[in-house]
Amino acid sequence: MRSPGPPSARIEPLTDQLARYARRFPEESAVVERFRRLLAEHPNCFERDCWVGHLTGAAWLVDPTGRDVLLTHHRKLDAWLQLGGHCDGDPHTAAVALREAEEESGLAVELLWSEILDLDVHAIPERGDDPGHFHFDVRYIVVSRSGRVYQVSDESHDLAWVPIDALDAYTTEPSIRRMADKFLALRGGLFPA
Repeated sequence: MRSPGPPSARIEPLTDQLARYARRFPEESAVVERFRRLLAEHPNCFERDCWVGHLTGAAWLVDPTGRDVLLTHHRKLDAWLQLGGHCDGDPHTAAVALREAEEESGLAVELLWSEILDLDVHAIPERGDDPGHFHFDVRYIVVSRSGRVYQVSDESHDLAWVPIDALDAYTTEPSIRRMADKFLALRGGLFPA
């Protein structure tokens, strides 16, 4: 979905979110600066053919209790990860995270918290005609509103509801652990007892 208007209008919502994220996590100033540079220097960064790197939206998808997270055993990367995917021209990364979560799980979902949970820049290896590049992943907390019965899409080997305190049985990916820690710090306010 392409948004009309000048590039600055397209990136303003994300730029505002990045500023708030930088205030919450000052220790992550270097990664925030990488996102700001990408947005400023590459107006096509919402397109997957921006080979310097491009933006992606991802979902830390929790069940209605907030105790379990839905992970995908990603077909191309052969790893247990959060759901998410390419913006494909859409500058609204939260909407991308929602769309990807629904497409990859078959669940009805909604944004649980409007702020960015986590930012991550990671290398994607060369594959076919696509050169190696970076994904600039913007991650949000999303909750299932249709229960726990998911459907595995073609993008996954499998999906699994994983207790957040048992993530190490599925993945040692540091960014997954980082998202878990951030989510656990917020969970009490999002899921009152």
